[in-house]
Amino acid sequence: MSVTELFIDGLKLMLLGMGSVFSFLVILVVAMLGMSRLARALGGRAEIPVSSPVVDAGNEGELIAVISAAIQHYRSHKS
Repeated sequence: MSVTELFIDGLKLMLLGMGSVFSFLVILVVAMLGMSRLARALGGRAEIPVSSPVVDAGNEGELIAVISAAIQHYRSHKS
């Protein structure tokens, strides 16, 4: 076999490999899109309850003191 024949066989093998990988990825994308549509159709939309954080105005000073103490503790052990 000459160098040219080996080069052509290498190109054929490369194209076959790249084509098979590309085909697999296309099939994978199509399958994922199909499963996504199926999940939307079967599941519908689930409503997630949204709750606002409850902050007691009387404990605001205590909260500030706790945060300040935590920052001071962090800074003292950092250096």
